[in-house]
Amino acid sequence: PMQQRESSVSNVLSASGFTSEIQSPGSDSNNTTIHSRRKSSLALDTAENGFQEVMLDQKDEKMTNNKQNRKWLRVASFLLLLMFVTWLFIPKEKSNSDSEQSISVDHSTPIQEVQIPQDTTSKITSSHCTVAYPGRQLIQYALMLDAGSTGSRIHVYKFNYCKTSPELEDEIFHHIQPGLSAYADDTDAAARSLDELLKVALDNVHEELHHCTPIAVKATAGLRLLGQEKSARILDAVHYHLETNYPFYIVEDDGVAIMDGKDEGVYAWITVNYLLEKIGSQVKLQTAAIFDLGGGSTQIVFEPEMTDGAEVAEGDHRYELEYGGHKYVLYQHSYLHYGLMEARKAIKNFVVDIWRDRDISLMENVDSEQIPSKGHVPHPCFPKNYTEIWPLPDEDTTTLIGTGAGHAQCRFIVEQVLNKTKSCSLSPCSFNGVYQPPISETFSDNEIYIFSYFYDRVSPLGMPSEFSLKELRELTDDVCIGDIEQFEHLPEAMKELRKNPHYCMDLSFIYGLLHIGYEIPLEREVKMAKKIKGVETGWCLGAAIAILDQKQWCKSS
Repeated sequence: PMQQRESSVSNVLSASGFTSEIQSPGSDSNNTTIHSRRKSSLALDTAENGFQEVMLDQKDEKMTNNKQNRKWLRVASFLLLLMFVTWLFIPKEKSNSDSEQSISVDHSTPIQEVQIPQDTTSKITSSHCTVAYPGRQLIQYALMLDAGSTGSRIHVYKFNYCKTSPELEDEIFHHIQPGLSAYADDTDAAARSLDELLKVALDNVHEELHHCTPIAVKATAGLRLLGQEKSARILDAVHYHLETNYPFYIVEDDGVAIMDGKDEGVYAWITVNYLLEKIGSQVKLQTAAIFDLGGGSTQIVFEPEMTDGAEVAEGDHRYELEYGGHKYVLYQHSYLHYGLMEARKAIKNFVVDIWRDRDISLMENVDSEQIPSKGHVPHPCFPKNYTEIWPLPDEDTTTLIGTGAGHAQCRFIVEQVLNKTKSCSLSPCSFNGVYQPPISETFSDNEIYIFSYFYDRVSPLGMPSEFSLKELRELTDDVCIGDIEQFEHLPEAMKELRKNPHYCMDLSFIYGLLHIGYEIPLEREVKMAKKIKGVETGWCLGAAIAILDQKQWCKSS
């Protein structure tokens, strides 16, 4: 286009009797081409003067054509002026004189496609907002590894800071068996057993946030029961394995440790009430009670409504918590040895002790057609004719033989295991001599949530998510007498009942723990849940929230 414009100007000037020299690109810079507006203006003036001289020379000779010549002069002048104005408004390339540096372009080299680098890092985003709260990183991850008695689990929590407080956005959960306590004599194997879980964390946490993602390994009843020396060696091996092989930030205080039983219960309380949105609001709301049943221990936590100036008695069971600007006075207790797996052991051993000691007063409550002997012990909590080899304290064994006697006899044994008759130094007590404000009096209206093994044993049998303890007792009666035909429409229930001979025992303990132990009335309804709003119940989320509250882990960029 530039060359065409210059050619047009040259043709017009030639037609008027003038010549114009147009310089091509790449010629000597000393022969500067006339490009400026000033030089173009001089050319126009010269053209007009030339026309005037021609007209003067011809004036005498052609007086008769004077008017016609003036007419053509005006037309020519008008055309030149029009072209000049047009030239002014056409975009022009900069000459070398208009810039400080000359840019040389080699047209002989083919133009290559320029590759623009792409950002290969996935953008860390939130589905709840696009801008973080001032001073906060938009996304913060937290890793909680639950080293339980029967297995280990990892929770990968994704929080956002759309607001001043962390908001849970997503959770990834993975579970393996067995637990760390199964590696009592091989600490390295115990540490390596967690690699499958840690790979889940590596795959789901953005790499650029690995260094500021806190991780904690909290062991519960399984390692507590293993003994201090063995459990300490396992935890030291786990800490070293994390520190040397993984990029995550190990929490400083008790990052890899056995968790105190009271913290386990309180963290579970925080989890449930956080998910139910009963805590964290501007107005203090009524909270839910939680009952957690693990393999080695069970926990109860609730906020009693004390009347007439009464308060929760002082002691380890009293837990004061401040959250969201409100104070909560909680009752909590963790019962070691009263988890489901530990309860099984106690129920089996109790029956063995009855027949071994020939305790007539107790034997009357567990009648059996079987004649007990040193090698055979009848057990009412097992299906009829089921047998199981059971170790004795003297390193000998005996054979437990199921009698299928039903729920009543099995419940009697559960009641003895709960030790309801133990002296109560601070009344009122629930079981095993432990103080507890009565639920029927101090927590009569609020919600009760049960989970973990409570859920795992009851839910597969078709129970709704909310039921009364009376309904639970009826379910237990049916299972213990072997009336499983009613579950034929539930394939999963039939599968569980046929493969698990402990179902009568487990349900009897669950019912006994809730009604006889914690003294929840028969008519009272409870809610069981494995997840609330898609998030696992239990203590892990509450513990993760507490860790995020310690400090700002990922700094805003």
